[in-house]
Amino acid sequence: MRLRTTGAAACAVLLATAALAGCNRGSEAAGKIGIDIPRTDTDFWNSYQQYVSKDLDHGGVAALPMSNSQNDISKVVSDVQALTDQGAKAIVMAPQDTGAISSELRRLAEKKIPVVSVDTRPDEGAVYMVVRADNRAYGEKSCDYLGKKLGGRGRVAELQGDLSSINGRDRSAAFAACMKKKFPEITVHELATDWKGEVASAKLQSLLAQHKDIDGIYLQAGGVFLQPTLALLEQKKLLKPAGAPGHITIISNDGIPDELAAIRAGKIDATLSQPADLYAKYALFYAKAGLDGKKFTPGPTDHGSTIVKIKNGLEDQLPAPLVTKDTVDDGKLWANQLEKK
Repeated sequence: MRLRTTGAAACAVLLATAALAGCNRGSEAAGKIGIDIPRTDTDFWNSYQQYVSKDLDHGGVAALPMSNSQNDISKVVSDVQALTDQGAKAIVMAPQDTGAISSELRRLAEKKIPVVSVDTRPDEGAVYMVVRADNRAYGEKSCDYLGKKLGGRGRVAELQGDLSSINGRDRSAAFAACMKKKFPEITVHELATDWKGEVASAKLQSLLAQHKDIDGIYLQAGGVFLQPTLALLEQKKLLKPAGAPGHITIISNDGIPDELAAIRAGKIDATLSQPADLYAKYALFYAKAGLDGKKFTPGPTDHGSTIVKIKNGLEDQLPAPLVTKDTVDDGKLWANQLEKK
């Protein structure tokens, strides 16, 4: 498989192999990259920031000091404006509210500044490339895993993300559609949380007070929901090891080290590994390509993903494998690589 691009032959070869160090003179001459980190209060986004810093340290990409918008869309806008005022000629961002960023994207488009959106796909406004996994697949895979583990019957709590985010909407819609089609005898309680652990814990506690027969839990973001959920279940003496009577089957999304440790300990059953390392790598890769004026077309890449056309640009959908007790020690998982450092 190959990454489809046009441009100078020498840089094309390097881009096809995602070598960020290649053709760096053109990028530095074109300008620097501005990077906004969406938040640093979750293990997943802390890991992403570590990988971005590591890739920048390896050279080949000129970047301004990173900003942190702290899960605040108004701060995303002010951070990005500050970065462009400092001379950023390409922007990497991860807006958690994907509807409210459109006006800022229009401003950047008018300035001909390419934007790479990581993890989230803005609802409106031009983007050079979106770097994320297929979030509908997260919901479908989580539904399929839970449904089969529960034998098609039971009661499930779904800790949803922020429904103003395309990720929260994609995971929720896909999970609901899959449950309705494949497992109609499973009752799903949808608990919207705004990606906040304290909200998730409070709503789950209320649900457990009403229903003593929760059989499964779907955590749409392990980085935010894992520890509050496990702490609550332990407090209520509901945290039974996998395979024991009364065990609540739990699947999460993120693939952070704590989730892998929880799978090994039998506290949860599975997660989907959202590739923090690849998000960082290809965010910088595409930002550099944008500076160099490269063009991409839909189709398979040489790094196990597929570029798809979206209404406001292109999206590189990176793989996010299911992790269970049988695969939790796979050395290719980014969380296992992080633990070794």
